[in-house]
Amino acid sequence: MALTAETESRLYRSLRVAAGAAAHLVALGFPAAVAVLARPGSSLFSWHPLLMALAFSFLMTEALLIFSPETSLLRSFSRKIRVRAHWALQLLALLCALLGLGIITYNKHLNGKGHFVTWHGLTGLLAVLYAGGQCAGGVLLLYPKLMKNWTLAKLKLYHATSGLVGYLLGCASLMLGMCSLWFTTTVTGASWYLAMLCPLVTSLVIMNQVSNAYLYRKRSQH
Repeated sequence: MALTAETESRLYRSLRVAAGAAAHLVALGFPAAVAVLARPGSSLFSWHPLLMALAFSFLMTEALLIFSPETSLLRSFSRKIRVRAHWALQLLALLCALLGLGIITYNKHLNGKGHFVTWHGLTGLLAVLYAGGQCAGGVLLLYPKLMKNWTLAKLKLYHATSGLVGYLLGCASLMLGMCSLWFTTTVTGASWYLAMLCPLVTSLVIMNQVSNAYLYRKRSQH
């Protein structure tokens, strides 16, 4: 028997809620697992994986999920408060990413190793620089009059789209980091594949959220 439009809508909403809940759990669980593996404080390097996991898995994911109509932890608050929380989380994510980048750069310098010679290193550098640019671009949403030829709606759309690209770069960097010698010697077998799924899960949820926001804006224009 064919499902009615209302039933399909409820089913789709339930799936989105479940996926969002999973993204929240993964966003927190992944950095927690990395903290157990890295044992921050045991060495200078140990802070690098934790800070990067906090930046791109926890803080940045939560900063984007804030605008989810189904799974935002602040959905009962006004949009103004959610925007401020988004800003705070993004700035914290950028701070963690910059600290993580600085630590690994200094650690390589101490050990006489080359800088940014792997795909993980290059992607990580690009992700951090992109995050900085994305935060700077967010200022235009606070002062839209600076862009006289652009409407606020267009600025929001482009900011969300470019933010998605930056987020995917961060997730790619995390996944490449899990291919490093340090991670693969510590995490093996099914646990490694499970860890690799974490950035994939959050990426799919965030992509779905951004695409739905784009479709909603497109429909509202007609």
